[in-house]
Amino acid sequence: MKRRNFLYGTAGAAVALMGGAFTMRNRPGGKAMAETFEITRSEDEWRKVLTPEQFAVLRKEDTERAFTSPLNTEKRAGMFHCAGCDLPVYSSETKFDSGTGWPSFWQSIPDAIGTKEDNSFFMTRTECHCRRCGGHLGHIFDDGPAPTGKRHCINGVAMTFKPGATMPS
Repeated sequence: MKRRNFLYGTAGAAVALMGGAFTMRNRPGGKAMAETFEITRSEDEWRKVLTPEQFAVLRKEDTERAFTSPLNTEKRAGMFHCAGCDLPVYSSETKFDSGTGWPSFWQSIPDAIGTKEDNSFFMTRTECHCRRCGGHLGHIFDDGPAPTGKRHCINGVAMTFKPGATMPS
């Protein structure tokens, strides 16, 4: 193989990888956004009720920067609700400090979230979204504490916190 061909091939592969990563990062909402949910709104309606950061995460499956959410250090008893539709999704009883920079939980409230396979960034992950409005919450990993062994790594901007609230019956 000639050196020139090797260099051109390497440069072409690097450009393709960067372009693919950019495309996946800025893709429109994934499968969850195409499903039918109890609460549906047009993109313009979502933009009116959500902050730009909430819209990017909940509707476009973006990720907030690590260690930027005040909910990461929230330690009071209460409930975490979807910022898009106010559905209770996580209890403070299942929250733990994962050290990752995002609010982490070992379990969601029963029937609060849906999941789908996420193959972005050249890996397979489990994406979780609000089962009522389809808003992207974050991802679930298999490196959490007992009793589930799961870590629900959730964007703080995708939730609101209600201190003192208890599990729905």
